[in-house]
Amino acid sequence: MTLAKVRLYPLKFETIFKNKIWGGQKIRTILGKDFGNLPNCGETWEISGVKGNISVVQLGGLKGKNLVELIDIYKGELVGHKIYKKFGDEFPLLVKFIDANDDLSIQVHPNDELARKRHNSFGKTEMWYILQADKGASLISGFKKRVTKEEYLAHLERKTLEQILNREAVEADDVFFLPAGRVHTIGKGLLLAEIQQSSDITYRIYDFDRRDEKGNLRELHTELALDAIDFDVYPEYKTRYEKKENAIVELVSCPYFTTNLLHFSRPITRNYSRLDSFVIYVCMEGSFTIRYDVSEEQRVQKGECVLLPADIKQVELIPETSFKILESYIL
Repeated sequence: MTLAKVRLYPLKFETIFKNKIWGGQKIRTILGKDFGNLPNCGETWEISGVKGNISVVQLGGLKGKNLVELIDIYKGELVGHKIYKKFGDEFPLLVKFIDANDDLSIQVHPNDELARKRHNSFGKTEMWYILQADKGASLISGFKKRVTKEEYLAHLERKTLEQILNREAVEADDVFFLPAGRVHTIGKGLLLAEIQQSSDITYRIYDFDRRDEKGNLRELHTELALDAIDFDVYPEYKTRYEKKENAIVELVSCPYFTTNLLHFSRPITRNYSRLDSFVIYVCMEGSFTIRYDVSEEQRVQKGECVLLPADIKQVELIPETSFKILESYIL
């Protein structure tokens, strides 16, 4: 049987594990994902088309094939015809789990225009869903007061940058939307799921004078970051939403992705006939079975992510007891 003749089905991929200077053990202890002999795991890349980190199918008739190969063969059948026309063989989203055992660097990501000009890349707008938070955990998102570029650079030089940044106390189930240009950092003690544009472009602004395993200070990108930063101040940085069980709750809707929260203790049918897009499920709690094509089924458990091809227009999600998932697609 040739690859072109394999019927598409919900796809799971091999997890890509990333050892990070700030990484911890929660990927294993909370999400149940074994990262082998790595000393820690700061990130897992669950669904990725980023060059050098392209996801490989884990199970089924397409096992061993990578995401770029699949898009080349199936095109709009896999990702949606409108999406294929816009992005070609590039998969537009990147899905991660992140475990911060220490503060990440204070950083910013460029928008599409700047990223294309400098790196021939997509920009990086992203969202975070907090899976677990240690007591007292916090993060930084945006500025708490308006400053000029000159004032910002003065704080950076004096190492007082945190005085002008907005720090938020964080609990499990909090959601943050971070458009490109927003200065941010994930704080120590947080485990989260991240949905983002397909980009690995990060400008590191300040790293708390931290040294790597060789004793060197990590590179900063002061000049590159300056043109990328949104210096505006916003009334609210945390995403407000109503927590409901057995309901579909929209968390984020932007030009790059829409993400809903589904927390269900009963079966639900999802009809995507009006959607010209793939769908991604990120399972954050519990487990469930995807029933598709009448009799076909696939089980999904906590810590797993699934890519539902655009050609599959209706599925039933059947909980074992209950499940909590992020559902993402592009409108």
